[in-house]
Amino acid sequence: MKTSSTGKRPARGQGASPTLSRAAAPDVVVEFLRNIMPFNELDEEKLQQIARHVRVDFYPRGTRLLTAGETELTHLFLIQQGGVRSYIVDDEGEVTLKDYRGEGAYIGALPIIRSTPANLNVETVEDTFCFLLPREDFLDLIENQPGFAQYYLKNFSEKIVNTAYTELRRHRMGRRSDEDLLLFSLQVGDLVKQPPRSVAADATIQEAARAMAEYRIGSILVHRPGDDTEIIGIVTDRDLRNKVIAAGLDFGEPVERIMSSPVTRVLSRAVCFDALLRMMSGSIHHLAVEQKGRVVGVVTSHDIMLLQGNSPYLLFKEIGKQRRIDGLYPLSRRIPDMIRNLVIEGAKASNIARMISILNDQILTRLLTLLEEEMGPPPLPYCWLLLGSEGRREQTFKTDQDNAIVYADPADEQERRAAGDYFSRFSRQAIDHLVKCGYPLCPGEIMAVNPRWCQPLSVWKDYFSSWVESPEPRELLNATIFFDFRAGFGHSPLADELRAHLNRITGRQEIYLLHMARECMASRAPLSFFKNFIVEKNGEHRNKLDIKHQGLAPFVNFARILALRYRVNETNTLARLHVLADEGHISGDLWSAAHAAYEMQMQLRIIHQLNQIDQGEEPDNYIEPGQLSDLEKRMLRDAFEVIDRLHGVLKTLFPVV
Repeated sequence: MKTSSTGKRPARGQGASPTLSRAAAPDVVVEFLRNIMPFNELDEEKLQQIARHVRVDFYPRGTRLLTAGETELTHLFLIQQGGVRSYIVDDEGEVTLKDYRGEGAYIGALPIIRSTPANLNVETVEDTFCFLLPREDFLDLIENQPGFAQYYLKNFSEKIVNTAYTELRRHRMGRRSDEDLLLFSLQVGDLVKQPPRSVAADATIQEAARAMAEYRIGSILVHRPGDDTEIIGIVTDRDLRNKVIAAGLDFGEPVERIMSSPVTRVLSRAVCFDALLRMMSGSIHHLAVEQKGRVVGVVTSHDIMLLQGNSPYLLFKEIGKQRRIDGLYPLSRRIPDMIRNLVIEGAKASNIARMISILNDQILTRLLTLLEEEMGPPPLPYCWLLLGSEGRREQTFKTDQDNAIVYADPADEQERRAAGDYFSRFSRQAIDHLVKCGYPLCPGEIMAVNPRWCQPLSVWKDYFSSWVESPEPRELLNATIFFDFRAGFGHSPLADELRAHLNRITGRQEIYLLHMARECMASRAPLSFFKNFIVEKNGEHRNKLDIKHQGLAPFVNFARILALRYRVNETNTLARLHVLADEGHISGDLWSAAHAAYEMQMQLRIIHQLNQIDQGEEPDNYIEPGQLSDLEKRMLRDAFEVIDRLHGVLKTLFPVV
């Protein structure tokens, strides 16, 4: 273990003690204080007086300065050089805040003011020098210097406390009384109002209906006969209407004939927003709430909708009920306002992207369903493929159309002509309607309306095989778009078969993956040798960097290469990385770092684009680092540094790169 310049070993766990620090040169301290708030408002005499009491200490990287709930603050830490991170750990040991502070920042103000132990864990992230102002001197400034107390209390409350405890509450899901939107602050378990009601699988439909009427509930769980703890299904009032009354089914039949199985579950400690995503992505209205392996109740979509007046679920339902395609046009344009509420509330970027994807998918599903009704059924089964960021479920507010159609192979020439005619007309109208819904045309014409990207399955297999067998630059570019495909609408087994084909051919073509790895590593992190941001020097985007291509793309490309190598069927970048970590292909530490880095960049990108929309501008991906806060700059640098770690993995897997 390293030792500090004073000869003491860095303390860990309980918090580093400044008792072995040494006196600092007063003139150096004064020069430092003149440049940080609120000390820069003090007169020269006061600065000199304070400087005589200040000491300096050195803390190697990884030193625990403070431990939440334990460390007693005897000094205010002022970071003269280096940096620290502060965080809170929840009951399950999960870090719920990563707040980085650099030169000129302070540590420990609020605990000193409130006479409490440290409220955050603080650890150095690099070798760090701190000036140490004695507690008594700091409290004297708070009491006697105008503006000091206001600065620290207001600054700490707004920038640290709110952030830290909002994050902490998001994990613990405690109710917040100061907000109307509770999707991120309430546990699913808090919505359960009564114990689970269930009937045995061999009970009659009439007995199940009678129990639902007795308990005044819209659904009832179904348990295995003889074991009421093993839930195997659920029956809803909709099942009674559609599967019994409308179908003329005998009420004396066993309830297991109409139950839905298995029951979709959600953990009682999950945030309500997670339940909402589960319902919307699965088009279900009831979730069994699970606690320690047992079902403790049921929550419904109605329960979730009551949490907020402008619910994403209401928009989701409104889209699904539309009977006219032109009725979808204004609904799709409400998505940015819906997402804005989630951003303000504190949703993570990955959840925001997922919500955008769910709502966009619902628009597409309803549009193509209505279009099929207008044109009549297709001559062959088909699947509408979503490509690129749509295929990865990573859309933001700047999403061109990237789509295609794969259909079953025609049996003869007559079927071939019929399919060609139908899907040509179908895709042309679909793309036109999507444009009117607010989804721009793809400049590269990678859309189903392009005859090249509207083909039978055998042709798509030939496309993929030729791209993999001869990895020229154009084919590598195709991989970044087409190989992230997923089924958007229609006959999904066609997409599944195409994915299986891709897995087979890439498994035999190591040279292709090597070329992809080489392309990935050609994209360097936008940081100079001295860790400054590399930005555009002139032109329209002067002093900006492209966070999509320079920051996010290396993570996307890395995840794609390893997903192809290890036959991971997930297309979402974070989901791919998660599977790769679970299967031992990357370390848990790299997964954690990559997840945090990707999430942080996505958050910056989404907020940047929302601000542009608010100002009536076309959203883009160009971030101006000079406009970021010190915290955001530090976190962005850390995110970019993870790119080198990803490249290190690729060098190990492909030594000749």
